[in-house]
Amino acid sequence: MPALIDLRRRIQSIRNTQQVTQAMKTVATARFKKAHRQVMEKRPFWHAFPELAMSLSRAAGGVWHPFLEIRPEKRIEVVVITADKGLCGAFNSNLLSNAVNFLQQKKSAAEVEIIPVGRKASLYFKRHEFHIDRSYADRIERRVPEVSLELARHLQHRFVFKEVDAVYVVYNEFKSILAPKITVDRLLPLGAESIAETPVYLQPDWEPEARKIIDYLLRFYLKYQLQHYLIESQAAEQAARMLAMENATKNAEELIADLVLLLNKMRQASITRELLEIQTAVEALRQQGV
Repeated sequence: MPALIDLRRRIQSIRNTQQVTQAMKTVATARFKKAHRQVMEKRPFWHAFPELAMSLSRAAGGVWHPFLEIRPEKRIEVVVITADKGLCGAFNSNLLSNAVNFLQQKKSAAEVEIIPVGRKASLYFKRHEFHIDRSYADRIERRVPEVSLELARHLQHRFVFKEVDAVYVVYNEFKSILAPKITVDRLLPLGAESIAETPVYLQPDWEPEARKIIDYLLRFYLKYQLQHYLIESQAAEQAARMLAMENATKNAEELIADLVLLLNKMRQASITRELLEIQTAVEALRQQGV
């Protein structure tokens, strides 16, 4: 019965795939818990620190910092953060689609350069006309502090020396397991247009001088804001992969059930046909008087 043999092989193949997807779900769950814990522990700081930095900048009075300088956006840099790997549903494709739409909008009024972070973004933008300044595509998950520091130094150098007029970041912000939020943030200049409206919560006694403290705080903010984007993206990625692998495991289970049912029907039909052949042969011999 070649058909039955092929069906059994297909069922076994799907069971092997189901074991792989189940294992990948387990790994993604463990990584998601770690990334989610980091996000929940650090998110209050990430969300509160920008307003604090702006408040201190206003409290410093006449202190000026290059990170706060607003210029006409003639040349911009866009950091696009994706995953290194696939098998996480539409996590990468949705973000890349939105990133391209944003880049096309900006391209009409300014010269655009991009920095892909993650192997998926690097491979994707190699096939597009956008100029790639630099890329990070090797084990980003294990090198978050190193990548965020190197990227912060590069971006602040380009902005301070007026090689670019603004820096934007496109990334997946973790909101829930079911749906990450694709977010576009302007990283530089650092919210300078809202300093005048930022409330002053305290009047500090500056020691050392205000200029040094503001410079340290804003550089600190730039580095850890990039780290924030990377960790948020990783949490959203692992949540998407966990959900995708769970759906794949359930789909494999349903497909196996359907194939087993079909296998049983084919076996029953084969047994019934053999019984009919035997009965027909017996009846023929009886009629011949054997």
